[in-house]
Amino acid sequence: MLYYLFNYLNGLFDLPGAGMVNSISFRAAMAIIFSLIIATLYGKKIILYIQAKQVGETVRDLGLEGQNQKAGTPTMGGVIIILATVLPVLLFAKLENIYVILLLITTFWMGTIGFIDDYIKVFKKDKEGLKGRFKIVGQVVLGLIVGGMLYFNEDVTIKEKVQYSTEQLSEFKAQGITPPIFKEEHKSLKTTIPFVKGNEFSYKSLISWMGDGAEDYAWLIFIPIVIFIITAVSNGANLTDGIDGLAAGSSAIMGITLAILAWVSGNIIFADYLNIMYIPHSGEITIFIAAFIGALVGFLWFNAYPAQVFMGDTGSLTIGGIIAVIAIIIRKEMLIPIISGVFLAENLSVVIQVAYFKYTKNKYGEGKRVFLMAPLHHHYQKKNYHESKIVIRFWIIGIMLAVVSVVTLKVR
Repeated sequence: MLYYLFNYLNGLFDLPGAGMVNSISFRAAMAIIFSLIIATLYGKKIILYIQAKQVGETVRDLGLEGQNQKAGTPTMGGVIIILATVLPVLLFAKLENIYVILLLITTFWMGTIGFIDDYIKVFKKDKEGLKGRFKIVGQVVLGLIVGGMLYFNEDVTIKEKVQYSTEQLSEFKAQGITPPIFKEEHKSLKTTIPFVKGNEFSYKSLISWMGDGAEDYAWLIFIPIVIFIITAVSNGANLTDGIDGLAAGSSAIMGITLAILAWVSGNIIFADYLNIMYIPHSGEITIFIAAFIGALVGFLWFNAYPAQVFMGDTGSLTIGGIIAVIAIIIRKEMLIPIISGVFLAENLSVVIQVAYFKYTKNKYGEGKRVFLMAPLHHHYQKKNYHESKIVIRFWIIGIMLAVVSVVTLKVR
C-alpha cells in the first residue's frame, strides 16, 4: 500500500527520492526490516496473549531428555510468522502481481489449516488434532488452485534465451544489428533440471506421446505434480518442527536461497548473464521472500533454545507451503530435494522407519527399526546429542545445500 501511496504522491508533487520505491531491492530491504520489527517487538505481545489464553503445548511422553520441561510452552506461534510476513508484503509489494497473489493465498490457506489443527489440539484437548485426511484435502485443494492459476493465467509467462548459430551471428554483425537476446513472452510449462546442460524440461513432453493435440491437456500432469510438491514439502516442514529453532532456522536458510534464485530469474540482465530462463514479473516475489525471511528470523528470537513459543502447525504447514510454491513459481521445483534437503531427510526417515517396521513385523513377527526414533532429529536426541547441537548441525547442512543450490545456476 505504501508502494502505491508513494507513487501517487510522487505523481502529484515529484517528491525527491520517491522513485526508490520502484526498486525491488529497496522494497525488499524495507520488507525485511519491517518484518523483523513486527516479529520481535509485537511477537512478545502475541506470546503473552497466548499465555493468557493458556494456549500451551501438550507434550507426549517420548522418553526424550528435557521433553517434560517443554510442557505448557505457548504454541500457535506461527501466527507471528504469518503476520510478520503478510503486513510488509501488503505495504511494499505490487498486490496485483499474480505471483504475490498466489503466495498470499498459500499463506492464508495453509495458515488456516494449521490453525484449525492447533485449535483442536489445544482447546478440544485432542492430541491428534485435525484428521490427516482433512489436512491432505486442504493441501490438494491448494495444489489445484496454485497449479490451475500457473497453468491457465495469461500473466504467467517466460522468456527463453535465443540460441544463434555462428553464421547467424556473423550475418547480424555484417548488418550492424544487435540480435535479440530473449524470445517474446509466452506461456510455457518448462522447468529447470539442475546440473544438466541445456537444463530445461517441459512437462508437455510427458504427454506428447499420446499424439497431436495431447499437449493441450498437459495440465493433467502438471497440476498433480504441483499437488505432490506442496503436500510433500509442507509435511516435511511439519515433521521438522520437533525441537527448538530447527524448522524456523532451516526455513530461513531455504528462504535466502530462494530469494537469490527468484531475484536472478526475475532480472533480465542476470538471466542473460547466467544463461537461464527469464520469468517476467517474478522478481516481485523477492519482496515476499524478504518479509518471510525477516519473519522467520524474528520468530527465531523467541523459538531458539530454550523456546518461549512453538510455531505449531499454524507455522510449520504455512512455511512448507510457501517454500514449495516459491520453488514452483521460479521453475526450480526440481531443486527442492537439495534446497529443502533437511525437510526431505526428515520425511524419508519417517517413511523408512514405518516401512521397515511393517516389513520386518510381517516377515519375522517382530517389528525392527532403522532409527532409534523418527523423525531424524529424535534419532540424534536418543543418541544423547543436545538439541542445540542437533539444530546447529542441521543448519550447517542446510547452508551447504543452499550453496549447492545456488551453484547450479552455473554448473551444468
